[in-house]
Parts: sequence; structure tokens; C-alpha cells
Amino acid sequence: MKTSRNPETVHQPVAPYVHQIEVTGRNRWLTLSGQLGMEVDGSIPEDSLEQLQLALENIRRNLKSANMDVEDLTKLVFYLVGEFDADKRRKIIGGFLGEHLPCTTMIYVVALAAPVFKVEVDAWACKEMD
Repeated sequence: MKTSRNPETVHQPVAPYVHQIEVTGRNRWLTLSGQLGMEVDGSIPEDSLEQLQLALENIRRNLKSANMDVEDLTKLVFYLVGEFDADKRRKIIGGFLGEHLPCTTMIYVVALAAPVFKVEVDAWACKEMD
């Protein structure tokens, strides 16, 4: 079972996320490697926001292959290079998450594995066993 909480002793979240998710009981965990904004054919869009959209879609595809969905995500870590329009970034992430609020961290870095990459997203998911 997953229980989301924002303790009263900690400030309110500054974006759509929760401070903690406690997992108890019989669960199945999925940990993903950092997902890039890369198509199946290896092509990489130049636009940072397109890379973000594609990295999130790659997370969705990974979840689906493990019989999970976005609602099973417990943690996302965003690694971003360069400037991102904050409103557009929030819209893309919000469109991906819908009403679901996992724990999140967003980090701006100088570079990723290759100069062409502007986005990498780590993800953890948990689903109760049937």
C-alpha cells in the first residue's frame, strides 16, 4: 500500500508533488535508468521541451512493459540542462502526471552523457501485488 503525506511540520510543496510516500505490505518495485528524450529509432529532437515530453513518454512505455501505469510512480528526478520555460515545463509534466503526485526532485546540471541531451529523468514505481 502507498500512503502519500505532506507533514504539517514541513513547508507545503512548491509544485505538484508530495514530500513523502510510504510503502507497506506486499509490493512490486520498478526502478528505471535515467530516461532520455530519444526516439526508438535513436533520433533526438533539438528542442529541450520535446526531449522532456519524449523522456516522459519513455517512462510511460517502461511502466506499461512492466504492467504498471503513471499512478504507480513514487519518485521522479529531473536532470535539466540549459533554460526551460517554467510554465511550458510544468504543463508537460502536469499533462503526463494528471492528478497523480509522486515525490519529485528537479536539478539543473551543466551537462549529461552527451551534449545533445538536455533532459534525463529517473523514475521509481511501486505496485501492490495481486
